[in-house]
Parts: sequence; C-alpha cells; structure tokens
Amino acid sequence: MRTASAVAALIFAAPAAWALEPFQVQDIRIEGLQRIEPGTVFASMPLRVGEQYNDDTGAAAIRALFALGVFKDVRLEANGNVLVVVVQERPSIADVDFAGTREFDKDALKKSMRDVGLADGRPYDKALTDRAEQELKRQYINKGFYAAEVLTTVTPVERNRVNLTFTVVEGESARIKDIRIVGNKAFSESTLKDLFNQDTGGWLSWYTKSDRYARSKLNADLETLRSYYLQRGYLEFRIDSTQVAISPDKQDISITVNVTEGEPYVVSAVKLEGNYLEREDEFKSLVTIRPGEPYNADQVAETTKAFSEHFGNFGFAFARVEPAPEVDRENNRVALALQAEPSRRAYVRRIQLAGNNRTRDEVIRREFRQFESSWYDGEKIRLSRDRIDRLGYFTSVDIETQEVPGAPDQVDLVVTVAEKPTGSLQLGAGFSSAEKVSLSFAVKQENVFGSGNYLGVDVNTSKYKRTFVLSTTNPYFTNDGISRTLDVYYRTDKPYQDQGGNYELISTGGSVRFGVPFSETDTVFFGGGIENNRIKAGTNIPAAYLAYTDAFGSSSTSLPLTIGWARDDRDSALAPNVGRYQRLNSEWSVAGDARYLRANYQYQQYVPLNKKFTLAFNGELGWGKGMNNRPFPVFKNFYSGGLGSVRGFDQGTLGPRDVTGASLGGPKKVTLNMEMITPFPGAGNDRTLRLFTFADAGNVFGDSEKVAWGDMRASVGLGLSWISPLGPLRLAFAHPVRKFAGDKIQKLQFQIGTSF
Repeated sequence: MRTASAVAALIFAAPAAWALEPFQVQDIRIEGLQRIEPGTVFASMPLRVGEQYNDDTGAAAIRALFALGVFKDVRLEANGNVLVVVVQERPSIADVDFAGTREFDKDALKKSMRDVGLADGRPYDKALTDRAEQELKRQYINKGFYAAEVLTTVTPVERNRVNLTFTVVEGESARIKDIRIVGNKAFSESTLKDLFNQDTGGWLSWYTKSDRYARSKLNADLETLRSYYLQRGYLEFRIDSTQVAISPDKQDISITVNVTEGEPYVVSAVKLEGNYLEREDEFKSLVTIRPGEPYNADQVAETTKAFSEHFGNFGFAFARVEPAPEVDRENNRVALALQAEPSRRAYVRRIQLAGNNRTRDEVIRREFRQFESSWYDGEKIRLSRDRIDRLGYFTSVDIETQEVPGAPDQVDLVVTVAEKPTGSLQLGAGFSSAEKVSLSFAVKQENVFGSGNYLGVDVNTSKYKRTFVLSTTNPYFTNDGISRTLDVYYRTDKPYQDQGGNYELISTGGSVRFGVPFSETDTVFFGGGIENNRIKAGTNIPAAYLAYTDAFGSSSTSLPLTIGWARDDRDSALAPNVGRYQRLNSEWSVAGDARYLRANYQYQQYVPLNKKFTLAFNGELGWGKGMNNRPFPVFKNFYSGGLGSVRGFDQGTLGPRDVTGASLGGPKKVTLNMEMITPFPGAGNDRTLRLFTFADAGNVFGDSEKVAWGDMRASVGLGLSWISPLGPLRLAFAHPVRKFAGDKIQKLQFQIGTSF
C-alpha cells in the first residue's frame, strides 16, 4: 500500500510529504464517508478513471476536496492501480444555542448565525465560530454592553456531530455619565443638550434607555444639533470633533462635542437660474425662503424639494435643483441661486411591489393613481404613496424611482412596504360604586387574509350594558372604490342602579352602508337598515319609558336611512400631532313604528405648539327630533359622562333623570374637550409614552330643555397615553370642577383603543 497525505496548508505551500509513483488509475474507491454522498466527492475530483496519476494531479485532487469545506483530513492511497481516497469528515452542527442573552431574542440570534453558516446540519468550522463570537460581541457593544464576554462551547455528540453553545456574560450596560458641548456661544449648553434624545438619564431611564450610548443615536443627535443651528442662520456651523470616553470599568461614558458656530447670516436675495420650462412664476410661488430673514437650511431644503416635485409633475423624473450660496462675510449676508436642470422627460414602464408577504398585490395597486405606460407624474406618485400609507397595514411605504437600462426615457417604480400586524384587541374598564368593575373588549382585523377587508367583533360584558356587534367592511365593493359595510348587533341596557328586577331596553338590528369617496380626504356615507327596540317591563321603569310604551307599545320597529360625511387629514390616527378630523352622521327613520331624525357631528383639531407640546381640541354635538307628530324615541337618546365625553363622571349618567334616579339621556348633547399633550417626563422626545392634562365640559339635555352653559358639567385632570402593543392606552384621573347634587362621580378611568 502506497500513501500520499497532506493538510491544506502544506498543499498550498509545498509538495506532499509522501509521494506516490505515477500510475494509470483503473478504479477509485472512497473510504470514511458518513453523511457526504460519494457523488459529491467524485464530482469535485479533477481525476478520472483511466487517467494518469502523478504528484500534480494528486495535489489538485486533495485541494479540491478540502475546498468543499466538509473534510477535516484527506489522504490518497494506492492499492495496485486502484486510487483509494480516505477522508475524515468535519463534524456537523447538531444544535446552536445561546445562554445568558437577555438583550437579544434567541430566534433572532439563531437566524443571524444561520446567515453566516452556523446552522443545524452545516459542517462545523472553527473560523466561522470565532467570527460569530466577535460579531456577537460587536452587537453587544452597539447596545452599550462594553463589558460583555462571550464563551463558545463545542460539545461532541453521537454520529460525528457537535452542539454549539454561546454563553454570554452581559454585565451592566455602560451609561452616559456626562455630555459636554464645547464652543457654543449663541445658545446655552442646556438648550442644546435638550435637543438630544440621548441624555444622562432620569427616573424613567429604565423604560426609555435614553442613557445608553449608541453610535447611531449619537449621530442622529448631532444631525439634530446641526439642523438647529442651520435653521437659525448659522450657515458655516460645523462640528469639529466628537470624543467618546469610557471609564476603566467600562460602566460610564462621557461625550464631548466640539463645535464652531460661525456667524449668523441673513438672506439678501433668491434667484432662479437654469431651465424652468418657461414656468418661472409657478416655481417662484413655491419658494419659502424670504429675503431679510435669517438663513434657514430647512427652508432651502423644502424649496428645492418642492421644485423637484413640481418638475416631476411634468414628467421630469430626474430633475436636479442645486442651491448655490453666494456668501458676503463682511456684511453677514448670503444670496441664494437655485440652479435647475430638468434633464429628460420619462414615463413609467412598470410598477413593482416588494415586502407585501401577506397583503395581496391588488390591495396596493388599486390605491395607485400613477399608471404603468403613462408619463411620470410626481404628484400622482406622492398621492399613491399617501393612499397606501393611509390603509394602515404598513409601518413604512417607500417608492423608489429606478432608471431602465438602455431606455433613458423610461423608469420603473419599486414600492417597498413593511407590513405590521393589522389585528387589534381593544379593552376598556371603569370602576364605580354602582357598577363596580365594568369591562369591554373588541377584536378587530383590518386586513383579513390580506384582502384589505375589515372584520370586527365588539363585546361589552358590563352588568348593565351588554353589547354584541359584528361588522365587516369591503373598501372596494366596486372597482371605483365604493365601500360597503354590514352590521349586525344586539344590545341590552339597564338602569345604572342595582335594585333588582329593573327594566331593560333590548335593541336588535342590522344595516348596510356604502361609502363614496369624493376626494382623497372626503367620503360620503349612505345606507339603510332595520331595527327593533323592545322595552322590557320591570321595577323602577322611568315615567318617560312607561309613557312611551303606553302610547306606542313596548316594541318598536324602524327602518332608518343613514347619511354621513367624514374628512381626515391627521398625520396619524394613533398619536396625531397635526391635522383635523371631522365626522357627520345622520339617521332618518322613514317607516315603522318609530319616526325620528337624529344627527351627530364631531370635530377634532391638533395644533403642534413646538417639538414637545401639542394642543388638542375635540367637540361633539348631537341632536334628535321626533317626526310625524311623534316624540323622539327615548331609546334613541344621547348619553354623556365618562369615557369619550366628560371624564370624572360615571359612564352615561349626565342629563335628565327619572324620579327613581335612572339616567334617561336626551335628544341634545354637547361635549367639549381640550388636552395639552407632552412627552412623559424623563422619556425624552418619545411620543409613544405621553402625559396630558385635560379639561372637559358637556351635558345632555331633554327635549324641552334649552342648551345652557349654566347646566354644563366640567372636569379637569391628568392622564397618561401609551401606544401599547394592544393599541393606544389612556389612563386618566379626573376631578369634577362643576357638578350638581346627585351627579355620580367616577374619577379614575382607563381604556385601550380610544382617544379623548
């Protein structure tokens, strides 16, 4: 038996340690395989049966087998004219596990290991393991855990396999001990440090983690600092250096930012240069830079962006607009020349979608106002993006314009979305001496099976108010975007005092409603339904209910027609900071036992006062009247008090009452709310956790009563708003400042999935 053996390093550096005499290969036999298929070895070897073996071909064969990365050792032996390939396989990975990793999810870590080649069934490679260990350390450093240690344990198991365990001792994360800004003169250090999201911590740092250093966060804070100066005329402001020092025990970090402010500049003139398609007047109307005012980089960026978008409206997808400042340092003035080059006109060849793993393509494409094979229109593309974003199915929507190779007049639009869970669970609770704890919940799915349809179930398990509502909406019932909503409901209402055997109001019905979009923000709704209201007799029945049943019977059927209108241009439905929302609903019963007209109008306005404070207003008016010489049905009355109206008062207890003390509601309702919203102290600029103070006023009035301010109830209070995984949670403590004898008070309230 003759043998040739070599390790990979020797093969690339020197001839084999033992050479075989050249011979003609009559057969090739492979020994030592356990999991690798023989065909893999034969396909990789550059030597075939019938060819001449020599040192060069032997070395090439060994190199090729080592290159597969699955063998730890390879030997070539000759038994007569038979070439014997003896291999020793690398162990395969049986399992990859992590211990001590509290900061990272294990599934995410396993996925990252799989990306670098460390996964179940893969060959074990010490070099890859060392690289993965260093990468894991780097991830901890990015999170501020500079003292983190990683130990890799390789445990052999049966069938030539190994288990890999990465044991991490995380230690304590390094905290920002000090932030210094050096070189500032125009603004105080405390003012500039307030711009940073990173800080030295507060009592809420355990939630915000604002005192944990991260290079990416520091870069974002430095950009905020630069923007702050550039907005105030400091054209030549620069950040000279940033020093990040860590203590010897790797627990404390000090940050020093050295800046040069320069001098503030005032805009002396704004000029348009270049090709503006003979539409200079249109472009001048888009200029937000004002001569005589301090130079503002945001205004310059806003103007150039508006110019580029306006060029896009005429099909010029690649227009370039560059601001060229002409600086007069002697007088601290700057003249801006906006140089434009529209380049070439283009049309959209294809619209491609990416990221919608669950949502169907048609749900996104039907929102597009830019069509394929049409001229590029920037305004329609922006409108399309906004419409997709308003669906509420995605955390982000990006549209990228790509040139088509070989076709300078064509572009492709790539729409990339990031999907979010569209199911929601809404919970509500309140406590009062009468009802004790009341609970409600709703399960909703905004995007059922990725179809864009809505399905919701609303259930209230209150002792005195039970509700079951099933609702479904098809937003594209027709190809023109007309929506259809179907509702089926069952509700029972009892009086709010627990005296046993009380009367009960039972409402059962169904409706269909269509929504017709008249603009991008306006929708008109109309529909109809059938409803049965039954007053179940019992003790303590109010005289108004008893009089109604005596005159019209205990059961009333109505056929209401509905018409409504909604306009919504808020920046967010969950945590709005700017914009307004309006809604008008009306209901007219044209047939049946009950004849009435009922209308409700709501108006919300959000006004940002500065980066931290937002002022919010909400107003709601309700009005109802009986028709055909009949009174307004008592079971259609409005109610006020509690969540969604005047906080601090028990739910639905304001307004007229019976001699028994039962709340009757009324056909007239007024609700006014005002909130001052700010980030929670210690949470930096995080708007997912916010504090608000509020003032509420309102009441419900009877048919013969006048709406008078003197009869209004009012309250003030303090609340907490949190965008939780279940939806927006609002906790409020209210103190009634205007109340009357007999009013029922409920000071502490919370609800998930509502505003105001």
